[in-house]
Amino acid sequence: MVAENVGSHLPEVGRDIGEYVIAEIPELRGDATVIKILHASIAENVATLLHIFENGIPLEKIEGPAAALEYARRLAQRGISLSAMVRAYRIGHWRFLQWCLGELNRQDADPDLATATNRRMLQVSFGYIDRVTEHVIVVYQRERDHWLLSQTAARAARVRDILTEKDIDLNWAEPALGYRILQHHLGLVAWLPTPKGEGEGLAVLDRIINKIARKLDCPARPLFVPRDAMVSWAWLPLGSHSDVSWKQLSNVVEHSNPSVHMSAGCVGYGIEGFRSTHRQAMRTQELAAAANPAPQFTEFSAVAPIALMATNIDDMRAWVWGILGPLAVDDENSARLRETAQFFLDTNCSYTATASAQILHKNTVQYRIRKAEELMGRPVQKGHADLEVALRAVQYLGSTLLRTHPA
Repeated sequence: MVAENVGSHLPEVGRDIGEYVIAEIPELRGDATVIKILHASIAENVATLLHIFENGIPLEKIEGPAAALEYARRLAQRGISLSAMVRAYRIGHWRFLQWCLGELNRQDADPDLATATNRRMLQVSFGYIDRVTEHVIVVYQRERDHWLLSQTAARAARVRDILTEKDIDLNWAEPALGYRILQHHLGLVAWLPTPKGEGEGLAVLDRIINKIARKLDCPARPLFVPRDAMVSWAWLPLGSHSDVSWKQLSNVVEHSNPSVHMSAGCVGYGIEGFRSTHRQAMRTQELAAAANPAPQFTEFSAVAPIALMATNIDDMRAWVWGILGPLAVDDENSARLRETAQFFLDTNCSYTATASAQILHKNTVQYRIRKAEELMGRPVQKGHADLEVALRAVQYLGSTLLRTHPA
């Protein structure tokens, strides 16, 4: 009886739920075509759920309504977040239940029957929403992956032209990319160490890039250019601002997906900045990929000397061995000595400051520095730029540059 009576007001119910969802989720507003499909999706979902209520249809026989699946595709094509779509189902479900519970109250049924009916409506409707959202999430992700691949094929070719050609007509380039060149940019390279399912990796990288853009308050959408199934280039639009919170950026990467790795260049302006920040991000990625263990996030400014040197890892390893000697051994004792020596140089060769930074006794620091000097056969002091660079290189590249035993 509840299903039949609510169904008699189906157009009004669907319109009310649609208006409520749009009012609660601003991200879904602004596109008349998409709003029209949203209303169709809600109408089909409501009609299907009422049909299940009335006829006891098993949920395992239910697939997502056609309009609901199409709505998921349209949101994916427009880059509207998956969370907005899922939230629409939760909010719409709540509004739908208000109609059903209101009708149940009007029936003035026996309290036990009313309670049982209430429980049954909750059980069935939550089961339906859970099942349908699983279907539309799959459709959304597939469409997003397909859309990214098809749309970015042409965009990637335009980006390559900008990166390689000297004279670029910005009046052509900016509309073609959907991205403004005359502003500050931050170049990123994001990658996965192992491939995922078809298109799945690109979707993961795209979501994290957009999450970073929101965290840094970028004034527009980032430029996202997949290179293959596991690597993507990106540029964050910073507008008139040139400052970046590296802490916020690294936190997003490190707290999102543990399989994602990312490198960043320095902020650049205009077309030359667009190119330079990308080159720096690429150099940093090469360095991070060679490191063992590989860092999840690396910024160019923190590793610039090492990144610029690391064009040949074999030559660099031999150079580090020549500078550090027996200190370039991959064991805990050598690691402690290298760490203390690096702190010592960073604190302007202050035993007291080093002891404070490492939470050690000053005598322990003195012993470690003396031991490091004995092993290397050279003093640990300012003015030895090669020693500072060698220690910094080992810090970032780890066991990639170290011996397994003393020479």
